[in-house]
Amino acid sequence: MDARTIGIFDSGAGGLTVLHDCLVTLPHEDFVYLGDGARCPYGPRSTEEVRRFALEVASYLERAGVKLIVNACNTATAAALPLLQERLAVPVVGVLAPEAHAAVQATRNRRIGVLATEGTVRSGRYAQVIRTLDAGAAVLSVACPKLVPMIESGGSNDALVAAVREYAAPLKEAEVDTVILGCTHYPLVRPVFERVFGRGTTLVFSADETAREVAETLARKGIENDPRRDGECTFLTTGPPDDFRSLGERFLQLPIPSVDRVSLSELELEAA
Repeated sequence: MDARTIGIFDSGAGGLTVLHDCLVTLPHEDFVYLGDGARCPYGPRSTEEVRRFALEVASYLERAGVKLIVNACNTATAAALPLLQERLAVPVVGVLAPEAHAAVQATRNRRIGVLATEGTVRSGRYAQVIRTLDAGAAVLSVACPKLVPMIESGGSNDALVAAVREYAAPLKEAEVDTVILGCTHYPLVRPVFERVFGRGTTLVFSADETAREVAETLARKGIENDPRRDGECTFLTTGPPDDFRSLGERFLQLPIPSVDRVSLSELELEAA
């Protein structure tokens, strides 16, 4: 048994959808979640910036003594996962490979769509990983810059549906039968995607697949905690704690009793 905590990080609160599924899958494990709210969003930033931020946050979590790190940000996974796995001593799981594997397994016509942030689409990492698994798969990626702000603001449902229809149109025209929803915000509006795409399209969400990958990694490495115990969660943010808590409770769908703040200077020291 390994009683150490599992670290999860994201650019903000979106990765709490991944934490939620991890809590359901691994209720006996302890988790610490760090949201980089002061520098959110990562999507429009350069690859170099995102790599630096991800290394700072992950290094902070490793120094805190976690046994495994979940990079719950699609943009940071696309930009920085190989760097993190090279630089850190603990295992690092990203959200991209589990989704790509699930999509390749699910597709019937080998046409796969990806809806994600600008940074994730720009990286081309989904297409690379999918074609590693199936070189003959056709991949069409669409950047969705409107969706994250809409989901966070909780605005008009009609406007959100219209935006999803806009981004879904080229995927439907290409007759994809499987769509990767490559942003941790998207599970919050799952019914909207299901409505737009219909039953004939398989939707792959990062939270479901990543939680499964975390469980498999813990078991494979023999670092699971005692299954008879109840796990605990700690929440950290580089932004305003009250803002994180109010938004985070909607994302996590559970109460967040307290949030501690981590300064950017602390993070910068860890990766120096």
